[in-house]
Amino acid sequence: MAKTVRIGCSSAFWGDTSTAAEQLVTKGNIDYLVADYLAEITMSILALKRMRDPAGGYAEDFVQVLAPLLPAIKAQGIRVAVNAGGLNPAACCAALQAAAEVAGVELTMAHVSGDDLLPQQKAFADCRDLDTGAAMPRGLVTMNAYLGALPIRDAFLQGADIVVTGRCADSALVLGPLMAEFGWSEADFDRLSAGSLAGHIIECGAQCTGGNFTDWQDVPGFDDMGFPIVEVGADGRFEVSKPDGTGGLVSPLSVAEQMVYEIGDPGAYVLPDVVCDWTDVSIEASGPDRVRVSGARGRPPTEHYKVSATYPSGFRTMVSFVVGGFDAPAKGRAAADALFSKVSRLLQDRGLGAFDATAVELIGAEAMYGPHAAAAPREVTVRLVATHANRDALKLFGREIAQAATGMVPGITGYSGRPSVTPSVRLFTTLVPKTSVAAAVHLGERNTAVEIPVGKPPVASPSQESLGLVPVDSAAGSVPLIRLAVARSGDKGDHSNIGVVAREPEFLPYIEQALTAEAVQAYFDYLLEGDVSRWALPGIGGFNFLLRHSLGGGGVASLRTDPQGKCHAQMLLSFPIPVSAEIARRFD
Repeated sequence: MAKTVRIGCSSAFWGDTSTAAEQLVTKGNIDYLVADYLAEITMSILALKRMRDPAGGYAEDFVQVLAPLLPAIKAQGIRVAVNAGGLNPAACCAALQAAAEVAGVELTMAHVSGDDLLPQQKAFADCRDLDTGAAMPRGLVTMNAYLGALPIRDAFLQGADIVVTGRCADSALVLGPLMAEFGWSEADFDRLSAGSLAGHIIECGAQCTGGNFTDWQDVPGFDDMGFPIVEVGADGRFEVSKPDGTGGLVSPLSVAEQMVYEIGDPGAYVLPDVVCDWTDVSIEASGPDRVRVSGARGRPPTEHYKVSATYPSGFRTMVSFVVGGFDAPAKGRAAADALFSKVSRLLQDRGLGAFDATAVELIGAEAMYGPHAAAAPREVTVRLVATHANRDALKLFGREIAQAATGMVPGITGYSGRPSVTPSVRLFTTLVPKTSVAAAVHLGERNTAVEIPVGKPPVASPSQESLGLVPVDSAAGSVPLIRLAVARSGDKGDHSNIGVVAREPEFLPYIEQALTAEAVQAYFDYLLEGDVSRWALPGIGGFNFLLRHSLGGGGVASLRTDPQGKCHAQMLLSFPIPVSAEIARRFD
């Protein structure tokens, strides 16, 4: 029987459920356990922790979750790769080693260094922001390169049972073990792309096993969601499943939704080890809660690493209260406007200067939908956000909120309390040459440099905007997109993407004809400060849209309720698609 490797993912972010690792270790029959803990904002939080405690700066939750499982991991021969090291992989590794000693378990542990470029930031002073071209800001608190799979591969080949990294490409946590197990070379680009796709599909945990799925009502057992497992062969083809007897749903559509999550051009998805082409990937059912994935292709990687840096930019505060009764949205807006007007006057009187930015959203009145809002509610939550260079200005704002309940419109309740003031953190994304980054593996007393291929200049993407389908007669009526497709959205900095996958091949011509880049741009015009691109995905029968500068700055820099575009797909699913009379009758 041909060799396969089973890899399970127990965490999509720092704060994910603490039960998934135990589920995969005890029920998953896995060879490797991987877990993703890092987002851009997570690095800023870890920077504050490291400033307070030099032994901190990593995700302590990981050690707490894994410690009681170490005897079972040892007994079953499971190996572990995790990026919980954050800004201090050495300390994370040491803490886990101490936990193993307490448990009486002997495991070989390694950590990876080289991603933290903050000590060398002066050498990169000429770097420019990848999107805006802006110069590198002063006062960076983190600066980390997205390393690839090669350090993880090398650590396992040196005999590590557990590998702890800092910042790396999320999918590298899966690709590294596969390269070690199958001996894939740095030039085996199709297999590297396939292994990266396996990692991409499971890196967000239960998002490929029914979590965040358009057809959520078809997903059983949200209270015991099964976490994903990929079973990969030497040729790169793999199957996605979950532990038997757990909740969730693994289907071609649930996995396809995750494939298009947080990507741009599917024919040129740039990772540290390979430029992936997933346009012709095939996803098909191979059994109950099991799908088979094949068709990934790859090209040589580029000469650069992506680098994410964070820096403080003043302060922010957020507060909310509920308004009920007739004209609730109008009353909420009137109270919000009055509060900002009054405090703006107080700030000027006290010489504190104006707010840097403010935002008001009426949650419950379909505020995110802009001109497409259809609700006329009798209750709304009023959400107020403000930023200012001076912490005292926002404290003053916080002290003035409560008086609205007795001194402004009727029906105010549910006040969230005097808000806290927190540092506002912004993201700076750039590229640095791979030759300027020195990755290394540290295992016991050994410190081994990792040889990284220099890479090549990028070549033109093979992606197409259209599937080239024959135009169809669609004058009989229209149905909302959700009848014809599933969709998922996510963020890339200040950009969002929306992946749309047709439920049936016969629906594709109607989707292609109506859901153009121009149509999507017009639909989201009230959110956009950039343009929209569309790419076709013939393998899974869908399209990916990139909405540039659609998030108001993105992440914690954004003042919006949805700073990561998580609802953009749900909003687009209301888009009317003209269809034939026959298809329209199906949904009457």
